[in-house]
Amino acid sequence: MYRQYSGEEDLPYIMDLVQSELSEPYVIYTFRYFLHQWPHLSFLAYPSDPATSTPIGVIVCKQSMHRERANRGYIAMLSVSKNWRKRGIASTLVKNSLEAMKEDGVQEIVLETEYDNSAALSLYESLGFIREKRLYRFYLNGKDAFRLVLTVPPTYSDDGSDRTGSSPDSILSDMSSGRRAMFRTIRVSDDSDDEESSR
Repeated sequence: MYRQYSGEEDLPYIMDLVQSELSEPYVIYTFRYFLHQWPHLSFLAYPSDPATSTPIGVIVCKQSMHRERANRGYIAMLSVSKNWRKRGIASTLVKNSLEAMKEDGVQEIVLETEYDNSAALSLYESLGFIREKRLYRFYLNGKDAFRLVLTVPPTYSDDGSDRTGSSPDSILSDMSSGRRAMFRTIRVSDDSDDEESSR
């Protein structure tokens, strides 16, 4: 079973999953940065047994304007408990977040993963992500990372409007004139091209 992040009561479970499975250390404020601003982009996975209340997988994401040009999604954390891997849980979590971002008009989605994490690379590449570049000594453990990118083409209805109800020209006009575009993104200062990640 899968559901969206629902509030602070989910936070201890998310932190346990991420800190036990991923190599990068995160403080509670990092989790809250993502979860409080983009709760609709984060999902938890549970066993089908209703008696089990502990999640077995989680994905944490964000979506914001990148350099004032692109509505960019970002997968910050993806973790599945070791005992539940190779069952399609990670793939379903990613697909849930991708669909939520698409509803908000995302144009591209990025993430980083360790260069030798063949399972993660295989998962993301099976979903259409491509390797954009190698980031040397990206992680605190000294490992390199690959930045992966998925370009999301807009989907248009028969009348030429996109899924938000606006034509491509009107969205570009809104973005270039500084007016609020037709999707829920949050402007975040972006001092560097590299964003933190823990995969």
